[in-house]
Amino acid sequence: MTQQGVRWTADQVLALAPDAASRKAGSKLGAAGPWSEAGSADEGTVWGLCKGSGSKPYQTVIDIADASGPAYKCSCPSRKFPCKHALGLLLLWAEGDGAVPPGSPPDWAEEWIKGRRQRAEEKRTAGASGTASGSGDPEAARRRAERRAARVTAGATELEQRLADLLRGGLAGAEQSGYGLWEETAARMVDAQAPGLAARVRELGAIPASGPGWPVRLLEECALLHLLDKGWLGRERLPDSLADTVRSRIGLPASADGPPVRDRWLVLAQYDAADVKLTTRRIWLYGADSGRTALLLSYGAAGRAPELALPVGLALEAEVSAYPGAGQLRAALGEQFAPPAPAAIRPPGVTTAEATARYGEALRDDPWLDSVPVTLGRVVPTPDGDSWQLADADAETALPLTPAARARPGLWRLVALSGGAPVKVFGECGHRGFTPLTAWPEGTGEAVQLC
Repeated sequence: MTQQGVRWTADQVLALAPDAASRKAGSKLGAAGPWSEAGSADEGTVWGLCKGSGSKPYQTVIDIADASGPAYKCSCPSRKFPCKHALGLLLLWAEGDGAVPPGSPPDWAEEWIKGRRQRAEEKRTAGASGTASGSGDPEAARRRAERRAARVTAGATELEQRLADLLRGGLAGAEQSGYGLWEETAARMVDAQAPGLAARVRELGAIPASGPGWPVRLLEECALLHLLDKGWLGRERLPDSLADTVRSRIGLPASADGPPVRDRWLVLAQYDAADVKLTTRRIWLYGADSGRTALLLSYGAAGRAPELALPVGLALEAEVSAYPGAGQLRAALGEQFAPPAPAAIRPPGVTTAEATARYGEALRDDPWLDSVPVTLGRVVPTPDGDSWQLADADAETALPLTPAARARPGLWRLVALSGGAPVKVFGECGHRGFTPLTAWPEGTGEAVQLC
């Protein structure tokens, strides 16, 4: 598939930025001024020289044809991927005004592209060989799994006792004891190799300082944590799919063992969440033929963007395989048959009432689910006192926006896009409200990323 005629939008390019500072700096380099010898090739390569502070310009080359998203190489010292020069070059290429003409790549760009694609092919061959040979000792793996399960059981039993002590002493004690008690408990769950329990315990520690109404929220989260503990301790009596969900929520590793589904997958949204150790990228996909919604997770070390990047609004033909568990939407990206490209695919929309019903139904399969992916068909962002909501254009119902959504600049992009008219909005609907991630104006407008 040639790439010369495929152009992205500026929003799709800037969605690849690892942070706001890179987005701003890349935008400044999206003009022809600092660039020389820029060009692009039909096989999906873009290159150019960018004038910097030194005597030699920075050599920047991008492989757009990579089906997992663009790959980058720049001679600048930045440790961000993509760096501002790569973003600027992509913006210049996306303009399509002749500033990045077709041509043959220079030696330095061609050498990197050939080497990279050769390594990717070797990796795919080695992966297929490893799968076929069934490497590893199954008996040793079974013993390791049993030892870990025993540690998790000990941790869950200890956590049950601590929850019982909390409720016996009264919730007011949680405020007096401070965060240290919860952090120590979370550390115990880490020692028990139950990272999912550890994360939920840390969330408990933050609730007493979360403002009015915290005792109710603390009690709710304690109940969910107790339910997860009991689910693990009684997992042999659960249906297989629910037991898989419990294992996933506990934090045990699993493989994507569902049958591969080949489809044209529209990239609905992409956003990152970071903590002191890890950056997690969430990418939502919608299958044009299957009608399925799938979640891809990609990880990077703290301060570094994850490797997988798929621009919002593009579609790729690929296979995805689901992870085990009732109600689980997470999937693994398998073989890709074409790189991401613009497409006229749009997910069907539902009403706000149908969105809340969908979340309620999902809780039956996964009681610990914070939200579900939903596309609202025709909604209008409207103020609601000090807050905002998405009101159905054709009904007397509305969904409140989550506190996180109200604090993001994407809210004002959504309001401007709507201008009082209905828009289609994709986002996450849960017990805290609705978080808009992407929107489309009525008609054939392009996707606008809000996160």
